[in-house]
Amino acid sequence: MWYYNADHPLRRYFSGLTEQTFIDALGVADPGLVDYLSLLLARFVHIDALHRLHADSGKTLEEVADMLMAAEAMPQGRTSREVHRHIGDYTLFWTGVYPEALKRLRSVLHKDHFVDYCSQGKRSYFIASTFEDDPYRDEAPVLRRLSEQFELCAYGLSQVRKEWELVKAKK
Repeated sequence: MWYYNADHPLRRYFSGLTEQTFIDALGVADPGLVDYLSLLLARFVHIDALHRLHADSGKTLEEVADMLMAAEAMPQGRTSREVHRHIGDYTLFWTGVYPEALKRLRSVLHKDHFVDYCSQGKRSYFIASTFEDDPYRDEAPVLRRLSEQFELCAYGLSQVRKEWELVKAKK
């Protein structure tokens, strides 16, 4: 499982790319938001972080519809907040970084066919942002901004992807 290490080269790489893209291309100078997004990119490099939620049976929850059902079945509290935050992260990641995958993820063969990733990401970030007591006090405002600016953040992440693809093409 991935763990946070601020000095990891991949973490620094995503941090630099995200900061440059959000400031230069979008005019967004929001350190808390940019840090959160760069950390999201670094975390989701590992598939186990992307698919970290599991059903009671142990099966990995890979569809937002299943994640929502799991969140609704939980009592309100830390675990529910973490599931909603993950749903926000998951929907933002796919919407922003790999929007071409949404056609497959939301095909008629999947429950997510009925899920609007953008609306659900905004809703989930909003729910997660309502937990403002310790230890969530510092993250709550960032989650609220992610809810309010979901589309802008998704667009920004798509631009970050273009930047890393340009860097990759130059090598």
